[in-house]
Amino acid sequence: MSNKETGRIDCVLVAAGKYHDIDFARLELLKLLAEDERIRVRVFEDYSNLKAIEQADFLVTYTCEVLPSLEQQQFLCSWLERGGRWYALHGTNSILQFLQNGLVDTPDWAPLFMQTLGTQFASHPPLGEFKVRVVKREDPLVEGISDFTIHDEQYLVDARADIEVLLDTEFSGETPGFVRDQWPSQSHPVLYRRAMGAGGVLYLTLGHCRGHYDLRPLMDYWPDVDRCAWESPIFFQLLRKGLQWAKEPALERITNNPSIQQEEV
Repeated sequence: MSNKETGRIDCVLVAAGKYHDIDFARLELLKLLAEDERIRVRVFEDYSNLKAIEQADFLVTYTCEVLPSLEQQQFLCSWLERGGRWYALHGTNSILQFLQNGLVDTPDWAPLFMQTLGTQFASHPPLGEFKVRVVKREDPLVEGISDFTIHDEQYLVDARADIEVLLDTEFSGETPGFVRDQWPSQSHPVLYRRAMGAGGVLYLTLGHCRGHYDLRPLMDYWPDVDRCAWESPIFFQLLRKGLQWAKEPALERITNNPSIQQEEV
């Protein structure tokens, strides 16, 4: 009997990368996924296991500077077009180049990947509090959530495709340390949805975390432990809503299969 004939829901979690406490984020996401006992998760450090993604109902990513090959990018596009759902978090859309002058650039080295995700990370000011606004209050993904203030990295991004913004934030001023360090007043998405064929991407830019040893090779020991949005109940509310969105097609399959309903009863 195949997974599609049972109540099983398959997820691929890609959790890896630089400058973040990936162990912490991976564990927190696995705990959230475990709240639904039907979800079975395979965990990887990159996108190379295309067979696993092909068989998955949805993909979740928490990464920083983890770029798929061109072949993998093309596969991800095709998988989404066929109905896959991708819940991308925080630094998934990041490319960082540390220059000899000490500044950080965010070059456009993976245009297809960023077009698929809908945005590319460009810069952020130092960690701090900022306001997040609810743009589409009627949408189930933000239902019951009001404008809120949160302590995190305020992501400034460049749009690479048409996206439907659900939460946004306003920023103007300087982002020290980045090549693009001067920003006029404008809004940037915090949570958005991007439709692609029968599937799509949901992107949440919140969720920075860093432990003592996560800045290597730039720094051997970081003095602080940063948890940021992970200490906010609103962030976990958004995570749970996003995971619910990601598994919707699988839940519909289960609901419409009388044999599964009978087995569950």
